[in-house]
This record gives sequence, structure tokens and C-alpha cells, in this order.
Amino acid sequence: MAYVPRLKQEYKERIVSALKEEFGYKNVMEVPKLQKIVVSRGVGAAVADKKLVDHALDELTLITGQKAISTMSKKDVAAFKLRKGMPIGAKVTLRGERMYEFLDRLVTTALPRVRDFQGIRATGFDGRGNYNLGITEQIIFPEINIDKINRINGMDVTFVTTAETDKEAKSLLTELGLPFKKN
Repeated sequence: MAYVPRLKQEYKERIVSALKEEFGYKNVMEVPKLQKIVVSRGVGAAVADKKLVDHALDELTLITGQKAISTMSKKDVAAFKLRKGMPIGAKVTLRGERMYEFLDRLVTTALPRVRDFQGIRATGFDGRGNYNLGITEQIIFPEINIDKINRINGMDVTFVTTAETDKEAKSLLTELGLPFKKN
């Protein structure tokens, strides 16, 4: 029997029926699902030091378990000494099994390690059913060795869903285990 991530199995067995009941979907295919998770980091200081992008790529690869790619600048900005095509960040797009594994590790091990954690804010929705979460320190992930990092940097995590509205997306992400703050 093939391995199925815990959250994916829970989605199929419990979450689909809970969302179907909550929003009155007639068909299982109407139920919103998580399409992908994009983890990205901008490295503004990479204009002066190219090795910072390499460090960001290595850290994102460690955290997500999938090789990160560097993002390039799209235009010249003289004030920042930035040229078109220079590497200025890193990103990883997770889908399928790796997406559910990353979400499980984020919810169960990484977020509880945040200092004075009260829950994540529910204001990161974009109006189309997607959610953006900002993480201020990469050291909350157990894969990162604190002794080997040169700078503490943050990252952005974007959850892309098939939900039509923010309310549906919030219900889906809450069922998947994201700890939103109570209003």
C-alpha cells in the first residue's frame, strides 16, 4: 500500500464532509481544496553579496524538502543598484504529497515554536480564497541548525485554494489545522 500523508487522508475522510455540510455543496467536486503552497523569501541585500541568495536557496530546500529556485529582478532600479536579471530571492512551489507534509510540519512543529504565539491573523486573505502568512524567523523550523545560519530572515507562505470566497478558504484552512486567532 502506498504512503498517504496524514492531512491528505484526513481531508478525504473528514474535512470534505464537514465543508459539504457547512456550505451545502451538492457535489464533492464543489468542495474547496488546497492546490499549492508557495514558500518564498526576498533577499534585498543580495545586490551587494551574491552568497546570500545561495544561503536562502539552501535554507528553503532544507525546510520544504524540495529544491528551491532563485527569483530574478524584472527591471532596473538605479536607487537600489539593481539590474534586470539579478537574483534577488528564492521560492519553492509545493504540490501533492510534499504540500501536505509541509503543512503538517508547519502546523504541528514550526508554529508552536514561535515566541508568544497566540495564533495567526485572519487578515491575510486576498478576496479570491488564497491566504498569505508571513513568518519572521526561519529558526522556528527544526530542520534549520541555529549555529549554521548567518542571518535571521523571514519568509512568506502562500496557500492557494480552489475556494471562491475568503470564508470558504478560512473554513478549509481551519479544518486543515491552521490556528487562526479568535476575534
